[in-house]
Amino acid sequence: MNSAEHWLWIAGIGEDGWDGLNSEARQAIAAAELLYGGTRHLALIPSESSSATRIPWPSPMAPAIQKILTEHRGHRRTVVLASGDPMFYGVGVPLTRELSGDEFRVIPQISALSLACARLGWPVAETSVVSLVHRPMSQLHRHLYPTQRVLVLSEDGRTPFEVASFLKRAGFGRSKLSVLENLGGPSERLTSGVAADWGEERSSNLNVVAIFCVRDPMGESLPLLPGLPDDAFETDGQMTKREVRAVTLARLAPLPGQLLWDVGAGTGTIGIEWMRVHPSCSCIAFEQHHDRAARVQRNAERLGVPGLKVIHGPAPETFTGLASPDAIFIGGGLADEDLFHACWNALASGGRLVANAVTIESEACLVARRAQYGGDLMRMMVSRADPVGSSHAWRPMMPITQWTVTKP
Repeated sequence: MNSAEHWLWIAGIGEDGWDGLNSEARQAIAAAELLYGGTRHLALIPSESSSATRIPWPSPMAPAIQKILTEHRGHRRTVVLASGDPMFYGVGVPLTRELSGDEFRVIPQISALSLACARLGWPVAETSVVSLVHRPMSQLHRHLYPTQRVLVLSEDGRTPFEVASFLKRAGFGRSKLSVLENLGGPSERLTSGVAADWGEERSSNLNVVAIFCVRDPMGESLPLLPGLPDDAFETDGQMTKREVRAVTLARLAPLPGQLLWDVGAGTGTIGIEWMRVHPSCSCIAFEQHHDRAARVQRNAERLGVPGLKVIHGPAPETFTGLASPDAIFIGGGLADEDLFHACWNALASGGRLVANAVTIESEACLVARRAQYGGDLMRMMVSRADPVGSSHAWRPMMPITQWTVTKP
């Protein structure tokens, strides 16, 4: 096979099957040696249209994907069938991630997002998408705001009922739910109702759930900007307070796709707020105390970022083998020279390191490191109004000294 010729085709297919494929997809399938796809997809291809060996996806799919990328790469003309647009939460993403552009050809169909928005009259650009295929329901927390439109890609026929139950628990039981089953096929069906009253326990396995968010009278929406209320977190008191947290996140300057190390995570506030900024932000939280590590994970689940990774154990011993972070926050252990140097060495070039000090001794460490590494020092003094009898007075919090430095 010529190295410049595509050996892999990834063809989107809808519920209308063979009839809905364009000529390019049909020609690729007709010329294929190997035809991968779900059992349902393979059944949509007439036997007379392809003489390829048909291989249904195993469960899990990962070994088959790896086989395609190793044993068949460049040697076997392979076609993979996928639902709708293969690059929209589909198998096209892991298949093409490490291939060069001249090795593959993706032939998309209309995505579930486009079909659902067309049926509902929703603007695609204003609709959020959440996939619950092998992903936790708790990530929905991050998307619950009044009048927000959310499209959920379901795991199976039980998902709509579970989404409705989740919305009720989250204080959004008044939200309007629409379940779109078998989109684009002859058995397409649309069912609508209110989450709090949803009674249909099972839908077709092939469905998407559309949510128009309506908050209950006592429900709460938490902002995506840093500085969540302190009582949004379960804590034992070991946490960066709201005002300081907002400034700290501004200094850490999260960007989409970046990784934070939260060293000495405590309650997990910094890492959680970092990940809430954008769905592609990630964080590894290091916490040596078992109860606190478990608490960080619970907070992450409840605040919509279940993907936050918690490593339980002493730092820097737990740093081994991890990807270099784009930013590091050190909330404790500032006097530990080994810890600081391990953080500095792990930090990517151009990355930001932010450290907060409360005690005089830890502040002295920051002053000394600033003299060696540069960066900025600043002090925050925050006071909150507290009742004093029938009046109020300012109650100061402990001053915080903050060092911010960018690694050359």
